[in-house]
Order: sequence, then structure tokens, then C-alpha cells
Amino acid sequence: MRKIISLICFLLPALAFAAQPDARPELRSDAPDQHIVVKGDTLWDISGKFFKDPWRWPYIWGMNKDTIKDPHWIYPGEVIVLDRASGTLRIGRGGANGMSGAGNVVRLSPKVRAGHSDHDATPSIPASAIAPFLSQPLAVEEGELKDAPTLVGAREGRVLLGTHDVGFVQGLPADKGSNWQVYRPGKTFTDPDTGEVLGVEAIYLGNAEASAFADISTVTITRSVQEINQGDRLIAPSGDVVNAYLPRAPGSDISARIISVYGGVSQAGQNTVITLNKGKRDGLESGHVLALHRKGENVKHEGKDYTLPDERYGLAFVFRVFDKVSYALVMQTRLPAQLLDRAQTP
Repeated sequence: MRKIISLICFLLPALAFAAQPDARPELRSDAPDQHIVVKGDTLWDISGKFFKDPWRWPYIWGMNKDTIKDPHWIYPGEVIVLDRASGTLRIGRGGANGMSGAGNVVRLSPKVRAGHSDHDATPSIPASAIAPFLSQPLAVEEGELKDAPTLVGAREGRVLLGTHDVGFVQGLPADKGSNWQVYRPGKTFTDPDTGEVLGVEAIYLGNAEASAFADISTVTITRSVQEINQGDRLIAPSGDVVNAYLPRAPGSDISARIISVYGGVSQAGQNTVITLNKGKRDGLESGHVLALHRKGENVKHEGKDYTLPDERYGLAFVFRVFDKVSYALVMQTRLPAQLLDRAQTP
């Protein structure tokens, strides 16, 4: 019993440190003292120059994730300084050559910057990689597209419509405005663990503007990213604004599975969008960072069966969350992310 108590006392400090989500992140061996921000940098990349875990955002930047949601406060030309004593990054001020000494370092805080706009701000992750996914819904409730206004025909008997073509829509309400988005039902998302239907992928085809409302309304295709066909559906834009939220680990244990790789392929590399079988109802939020894991393989050795340990191989950044599913960008990976791999709290 004395040995057991001694072992517990020995392990308690280590267990407490392991359970502490704000434990100090590990510095890279080649971490510089400072970095001058240039156009094309991302906050993830900047953090990765100094720390091995760039997703440890609140600690690295000395910020409060509950009060700062939209990190539009770093711009090209500013100097990021590593405070080795605290293990945090700060913005340096002053210096004739743009470099800053310790006396010119100030703590990060959100504020208005003269001469800068949010458009100039350094994004959290590569904006171009997720831009096409931010302005359109990607997942809808089962039956939502089925009951949506339907394209029933086009001028001159056209079968395929593109930009500037005129089409005719059944069931288009006049009280939701004149601007619409055109979709086609895609794959049905099903939870691989429970069999629950999580929603239907909505394939974005383009935009349309209504010019006359009636039982059969008239619309003009104002943008086409794919050919639009008879039978495609129209949905009013949601108007939701999707921000670049603070990258951080979830505050609870979340374990999701990859149920789709955008583009219809079975594997995902870096900067590829994946779909997860967890969403808002499960506690996921935009900005959450999840670790990607591959289930250990079953092998046979000398007539015995063994299961190899699960392997962590990458990180994914959740950027769009629906009730039952979410979309994430693969940020780092040394293996192709595959269907049914797990994404869980780091």
C-alpha cells in the first residue's frame, strides 16, 4: 500500500501537467527572436516558426479566446517578437529599420489601426483555401432541397444554362428577395457509427436573380460555376458572415470521423477540405483544431493477432460548422487523410 501511495504522489504532478490545456507550448529549436510580417503570411505559419504546436493560439499570443474571436490585428510590416521568458509572441513597435527592442514590445490587444483594413490583415489560415466554402451552404437538412423552388425550364428550350441565360422557376416566393443561389443535391451524409442521417451535401452551381414573380417565375443566371440543369433547386442566401475565428483546441473531448473529402475523392492532403460527422450540437465551433488519427492495423506475427496503436498524423482546422456536420481544412499531415479516420481534441 505504501508503494502504491508513493507511486500516486509521484505521478500526480505529471498528470496535472498533462491535463492542463494551457501548459506552455514547446519552442522550436530553431525559433528566431523575431519575424517581420510579409504579405502572404498566415497567423498559423507565423506561430509555426516559433512553436511546435501552432494551434496553441491563446497561450502563444497571450490572448483570451472568450473575448477575442476575430484576430484582425496583425498586418504586413509589423514585427513579431518572441518573449522567451513567458513563451509568448508579441507585436514590436518602433525602430528606425522596422526592428524592435525589448523596450518597444507591447502586449497584444484588439484596437483600431489607422491606414489598415480587415482586407489587409494577416489571416489565421490560407484564406484562398476556404474562400469558396464560406459564402454558400454546404450541408442542408434532409428534405430542404426537395421542397425548394425548382428550375423547370429555360428560354429557347435550352437544357443547360450558364451565365446570362434566362430560366423559369416553380415555387419561387416573392418575400425572400430577388437574389438566389442554385444548388443540386449531392451525397447524403450518414453517421458511420450510428447510421443517423446527418444531412445532404448541397452542390453550389451559381447565382440567379429573379425579374418576375408568378406561379412560374423568371430568373436570370448571374453566375455559373457549373452547368445548371432543369430540376436544380434555388435557395435564398443565408446572409451569415463566417469569420476567421481564433484557432484553439476544443474545451471538451470531441471525437469525430471523416465522412467525406470534398471533390469526391477518398483521400485528403494538406489544404484539402474534409467533412466531419460532428457539428454544433456536439460542441464544435469554427476555429477548433483537431488532431487526425489513423486506427492501428491488425497484423499477425508468429500465429498471433495484434492490433497496432492508433497513429496521430496531422491537424485539421474547423472553419464551417452546421448542426450535425462540419467542414475542416487539413493544415498539417504526413499521411493522406482517409475516410473514417478520427479527428479529435489534441
